[in-house]
Amino acid sequence: MTATADAEAAANELTPLADYLGSVLRRLRALPPLDLDLTQAYGNVLAEDVVAPHAFPAFDQAAVDGYAARWEDISGAGRAAGGRAVRLNVVGDLGAASWRPVRLTPGSCFSVAAGAPLPVAADVVVPVEWTDQGMAAVEIYRTPKRGYGVRRAGEELPAGALLARAGTYVSPALVAVFAATGIGHVVVRPSPRVVVVATGDELVDVGRGSQPGQVVDANSHALTAAAAEAGALAYRVGICDDDPEGLRGLLEDQTLRADLIITTGGTGTGPGDMVRRILSRREGGRAGPVTFTEVALYPGTALGFGTVGAEEVPVVCLPGDPGAALIGFEVLARPAIQLLAGAEPVFRPSVRAHLLETVSSPGGLREFRPAHVAERRGGGYTVQPLSGGPFTLSGLAEANGLLVLGERVTTAAAGSTVDVLLLDRRR
Repeated sequence: MTATADAEAAANELTPLADYLGSVLRRLRALPPLDLDLTQAYGNVLAEDVVAPHAFPAFDQAAVDGYAARWEDISGAGRAAGGRAVRLNVVGDLGAASWRPVRLTPGSCFSVAAGAPLPVAADVVVPVEWTDQGMAAVEIYRTPKRGYGVRRAGEELPAGALLARAGTYVSPALVAVFAATGIGHVVVRPSPRVVVVATGDELVDVGRGSQPGQVVDANSHALTAAAAEAGALAYRVGICDDDPEGLRGLLEDQTLRADLIITTGGTGTGPGDMVRRILSRREGGRAGPVTFTEVALYPGTALGFGTVGAEEVPVVCLPGDPGAALIGFEVLARPAIQLLAGAEPVFRPSVRAHLLETVSSPGGLREFRPAHVAERRGGGYTVQPLSGGPFTLSGLAEANGLLVLGERVTTAAAGSTVDVLLLDRRR
């Protein structure tokens, strides 16, 4: 049997990624909802639909600074021979804090500030720059269209309007919409508390270079940042040695403050892969708390999922290679965080893009390769592959997307159309 045939036979024994993700996500439930003050709601996900209790604007108001008038009184301004002006008496001033109802009479107007309530019978606001800016009387040189400068009550959002559906992230603009329609608190899912643990006797903390027998812990820092980017309250515990009792004790302790635990390292079957040995070990005839699965994923096939502690806190176990750990986070941990948060959808958005360079991919594995996505001038997208495989980490540092090459793809030719996941990098 050839090496290629050996590789394909081995790949056929792996669990398809879609099947694995489905089995994991079905075991998770969104966190229980809670009622939060509007000032605390930003960044959380709505647990129920939100409907406007009041209209916005709440009353007829001026949209610009100017003079509130009746359109029939000014309709001839600037139109007659010689461009004559229309003269109106200014009977009062109205600011945003004015509250007494007033009414226009023929031939009169009110000086108004943007946001001021409109006088009864006013149906136009003439901008100040179209007038002589008079105080007792004003001359109007141009006639705006009827309704210009006027915002009617409920024009933007009527009472009873659906403001946002359950599953929507609360953005700053949405906070403003809620407040403007009279909402002071909303029911949301809390941001998941995610604890990140790096494992391995070989690990040393950042701030130094690696030596033989030592590996700088890049993963826990990167995964903590990735969890925060996904909307979680992320906590980095740091490095845990390959000590069975130490690892069990640490995980038990973290269940008190975690909605999800992410470990990195030790998911393989080598002599030093203690996480897999410890968490999958059968005790008293019962399976271990975490099941490790060989998934048809590249880079990094070994992933673990289960629960730990009396509270059965979910735990995701990712590989130790930094690039594989970040890809594993994208395909497994990030959707888990989104599901716990109640977000919809749980997966990143994807687009179809024109591939700029021919790439090869291992058969039988679904590859996620770093890429740069750009919008084409005539519409659509192009995608430029970046470093993948053993160099995935360096590629991810430049990527704003992940090129997805399916299990049956061994070569994707330049000019073909491919799927790309969009990363929400702030660039």
